[in-house]
Amino acid sequence: MKTLTVSVVTPDGPVLEDSYDMVSVRAESGELGILPGHIPLVAPLTISAVRLKKEGNTDLVAVSGGFLEVRPDKVTILAQAAEKPSEIDVDRAKSAKQRAEQRLNVTKSDEVDFNRAKLALNRAINRIDIADQ
Repeated sequence: MKTLTVSVVTPDGPVLEDSYDMVSVRAESGELGILPGHIPLVAPLTISAVRLKKEGNTDLVAVSGGFLEVRPDKVTILAQAAEKPSEIDVDRAKSAKQRAEQRLNVTKSDEVDFNRAKLALNRAINRIDIADQ
């Protein structure tokens, strides 16, 4: 069976490089499933889990946005941040979730950047969900 070489890269360096049968990601336009031989594509990613399937197993990587580049035999994910489940500090993610929720529960204030707090909350929830699987 054909496979795709998948690279997940952040500004801090590579997170993962391996061959997989299928890649599933959540782009801003919706869910994408990539198989070997897929047409070239570039898409912006949302804060979500990247699901990498190989021989009946699924590996997960938490990404905090970025871009997906697809070529017929290679997928590159350029993420702002990416973590494997074993690298996620769940206590830190729960603390970040709690802080973001507190910021969002504050009534209208010039001191709170609500968009930034929503993004922080989404990142924390994504990390917790992936670590729990």
